[in-house]
Amino acid sequence: MARDLGNKHVCFKCTTKFYDLKKPGPICPKCGADQRDAPVVKPQTAAQRRAAAAEAKAADEEPEIPAPSDEDAEDDDAEEEPAAAEDDA
Repeated sequence: MARDLGNKHVCFKCTTKFYDLKKPGPICPKCGADQRDAPVVKPQTAAQRRAAAAEAKAADEEPEIPAPSDEDAEDDDAEEEPAAAEDDA
């Protein structure tokens, strides 16, 4: 039969799983973080979930096309100049 080890916790800093052993303060045994100091995470509202889904969908539909770099443009100009000189000769 299992012993009662208290409440189970997952540390918000190092994600270590541990039991508080029925002590008054749930302190992580690995990093020493007090679990009562954990930041409160608010759940998203329905409007926020819809906006995030629409933003993700828009990002998937429109892949970014990289602009040509300046080096490529300089190389093209350098190749055209000698050809123009040969035509004049």
